[in-house]
Amino acid sequence: MEELGIRHFSAFVAAGVMLNLTPGPDLLYAITRAGAQGSRAAWAAALGTSAGCLLHVALGALGVAALLATSATAFALLKFAGAGWLAWLGLRMLLARAPTVATHHPPGSAANHQSLAGVFREAALINMLNPKVALFFLAFVPQFVAPQSARPGMAFAALGAVFVVNGALVTGAVGMTAAAAAARLRAHAGSPSWSRAVARIGTVLPRVIGALFVALGLKLALEPR
Repeated sequence: MEELGIRHFSAFVAAGVMLNLTPGPDLLYAITRAGAQGSRAAWAAALGTSAGCLLHVALGALGVAALLATSATAFALLKFAGAGWLAWLGLRMLLARAPTVATHHPPGSAANHQSLAGVFREAALINMLNPKVALFFLAFVPQFVAPQSARPGMAFAALGAVFVVNGALVTGAVGMTAAAAAARLRAHAGSPSWSRAVARIGTVLPRVIGALFVALGLKLALEPR
């Protein structure tokens, strides 16, 4: 990495993993879809998030992301688009029809199934429409580019790619853990009391996360430049 002008690479990787483990819209969405549809949906969400991050990395490497830091109009447009998208996802979770014990379906069933392409697309848009992600890359990544680097754009792109790959692995692993926990709960739902408990969790948890998404959307909309 030194030939690209990258410094403190191990610290960059460690910090990136910790940041990816920090709960946010991307991770919450992956956990929600994993709980409803299983590990394949978790990886679809992880890859969608990575696709969104790749766009921000490319814009940052090209210097376009600096526009968000200098233009109030550009920042506001992207901010409100992202806030609206988060709020819409949250409201959709809040207003979804609650399953009953009799109609509580396993992951992948038609009642709670969303195509993997749809999961990928929604995760990508959550990330792409968040201006704070673009500003994060603009503020965080350059700290690990050596001042004497002859190719700072390439160094930025390389670090961004490493962050994106690590983020996909972390998000996918967390999603698989959530999917496994949900599957275990369903496996023990043979008794009426367990069935009611699982159905209650399946009803309450999406609404809690939906409310969090609405709150995150409002927070993003009110975020000062």
